[in-house]
Amino acid sequence: MIRLTSVCAFIFFGLFKLAALNAVPNFILILTDDHGWTSTSSLMDKNNLLSGSDYHETPNIDRLAKSGMRFSQGYSPAAICTPSRRSILFGQTHFRMGPDDQFDQRYHPYEKGFLTIPLMLKQIDARYSAAHFGKWHQKTGDYSPEDFGFDQSDGRTSNGDGSIWEYKEDKWKKTFLVDAPKNIDRLTGRGASFIRRNVETGNPFYLQISHYATHVDIQTKPESYNHFSGKPRGRTHDHPGYAGMLADLDTGIGQILDQVERSGIADNTYILIMADNGGAEFIPPASNKLAPAGTNGRHSRNHPLRGGKWVLYEGGIRVPFIMSGPSIPANSQSDVPVVGYDILPTIAELAGYSKPLPDYVDGGSFTNLLDDGRGQVERSTDGMYFHRYASYLHSAIRLGDYKLLKFWKDHPNHKAGIELYDLSKDLEETQDLARSMPGKAKELEEALMDYIKRVDGNITGELE
Repeated sequence: MIRLTSVCAFIFFGLFKLAALNAVPNFILILTDDHGWTSTSSLMDKNNLLSGSDYHETPNIDRLAKSGMRFSQGYSPAAICTPSRRSILFGQTHFRMGPDDQFDQRYHPYEKGFLTIPLMLKQIDARYSAAHFGKWHQKTGDYSPEDFGFDQSDGRTSNGDGSIWEYKEDKWKKTFLVDAPKNIDRLTGRGASFIRRNVETGNPFYLQISHYATHVDIQTKPESYNHFSGKPRGRTHDHPGYAGMLADLDTGIGQILDQVERSGIADNTYILIMADNGGAEFIPPASNKLAPAGTNGRHSRNHPLRGGKWVLYEGGIRVPFIMSGPSIPANSQSDVPVVGYDILPTIAELAGYSKPLPDYVDGGSFTNLLDDGRGQVERSTDGMYFHRYASYLHSAIRLGDYKLLKFWKDHPNHKAGIELYDLSKDLEETQDLARSMPGKAKELEEALMDYIKRVDGNITGELE
């Protein structure tokens, strides 16, 4: 009788495990804010000793990297937060989505019906539950996350919901010592509760936690600040307030990882961490953000990458990009370029979306990279495309190892024209090859212009 019971239990456990493996997966996207590629204590590229920080401490982000795959050439869709967040949600480039003041016209949710990550998942399985906690920051329109498929959210939040500064001009100069910096604890608690409730009801879920950290103003817990104040400065990082804020953020990330493990869903849950754009190159920022590396007499916080938030050099768009989940090999790395607007197609494939994705989706699935890091991402158009409106009007295309930037007009200390870099040999973007390789420059510029024409891109953002 004991043996029969044991056999029955073994069979039941086996069937339970098989059912779990065949179940539709859960997805968690943790989006950090203004978080540079070199800011984590683990290397974003195992082959580049400068791709991590010797001052910052991020043991939980490191933990996710050890359990899954880091993408050494992971890109945010834009160099600032709002267009990047839209691109991730819709799987489209900033070119196609247009400037902020035209978002209402192009993406009215009640008229246009564009596919988003949560809406796509609900087409696969109506049981999917979706939540967005934290920074929404769409700037224009009265649209909340619920308008685009989320079941639960914090509403139409923006930078101010995570800030406490009284005077905006002080935000780069002060460090605030507080018990609950950047709402990290609240966002983490809401995320953990959402996970528990859906596990209890048996619903698959998509959870996006869009943190306010590490966007300035700088807030950190007193004990975190004291720890980093007593630590020797690093190669490029030495701000105890920022380091403390990042450590506090990392603690919140660790609590979400713990909740996944406690809930027993780690074998059926994909977790992705990335930043909405690169980090500010200096605190406070330099006045000439397009300047070559070393112009200010010292390495930037994103070294060896050039520039930072606001511009399309590597420091502005290459970001921490890590994914763990079922069958993803531990402590692995892919050197294939991926971008935030690839996330929607990737989740679609992993979740079993059976229909062709709409033509307006620019991204491609990187699921085939999750085995051994090798392969390619099949997008509707070769290359990855970036644009920057407003203060620094310029565009970029990444095609193979080469990257071309096109500056549409003169900027202070920076002329209009094109620049070409071979990122496999010149990560710092110091050797402009546009004149020495005119054929390659023409190839990339034509590809960029063809794409802009195909999506009816509005370069200046001005209404005709």
